[in-house]
Amino acid sequence: MSEINMTPLVDVMLVLLIIFILAVPVLTRMLPVDLPETDGAEQAAEPDANQLGIATDGALMWNEQPLRDDELATLATQKPQPELQIQADKQVPFEKVAQVLATAQAAKLEKLSFLTEPPLEQAGSVLLQKNSV
Repeated sequence: MSEINMTPLVDVMLVLLIIFILAVPVLTRMLPVDLPETDGAEQAAEPDANQLGIATDGALMWNEQPLRDDELATLATQKPQPELQIQADKQVPFEKVAQVLATAQAAKLEKLSFLTEPPLEQAGSVLLQKNSV
């Protein structure tokens, strides 16, 4: 027999067509929601992220400006609450970082992150990969 039997192919295609006909209305059905209207007033701007640098000697820098230890608590209680990005030198004793974290916790900061850099070997290999492409 040298002819291809098309009947099974047609049967499969009809079954797929029926499945899509039944599935499309279910997928496109939307829940009717009555959304509230606004007057178009601007929302409050998100506070900028503030960088807190901790130098090797324990000195604090708030956005590149020198900062005393007692000023940190007042800056952390700003409204709206700032996002604090801690950037500590790797030679800083953990005790100093722990003091900064305790001050942030006392001020009830909710947005806190640490800034790090990749190891030099990885940064060099990434540069080599980008240059070789």
